[in-house]
Amino acid sequence: MISEQERNSLIQFRINQANEAIEDVSKLIEANMLNIAVNRIYYGMFYSLNALALKYEFSSSKHMQLIGWFNKAFVKPGLVDIKYGQILRDAFKNRTEGDYAPFITYEKEDVQIMHENMRSFISEIEHNLGDLSP
Repeated sequence: MISEQERNSLIQFRINQANEAIEDVSKLIEANMLNIAVNRIYYGMFYSLNALALKYEFSSSKHMQLIGWFNKAFVKPGLVDIKYGQILRDAFKNRTEGDYAPFITYEKEDVQIMHENMRSFISEIEHNLGDLSP
């Protein structure tokens, strides 16, 4: 078990990773590296979701279990708009297809929309994290 201070430090680390991923995606889109951008879009959201899970002491090594927890704990009770559950599911699906399915390509305009959705999702997660001051 970790201390509250260690937990808050780890939460902040995950949020920093998420925000770095936002910047990485901007550069990847500009470089027309769209499949890699789609991967980073999902992982940026995943990092922020990990931060939220840490706050609520939920732990899982499985992506789908973490996504399910988010839907059960935040989307279904209406704590976050249902669109965030869909954004997360779409990002996971796109990342999986981009990483594993052959011949998958993405249009720049679509990846830019995914990037905006990523920004919105991470912002919503940060809002739900609230103040982490000791």
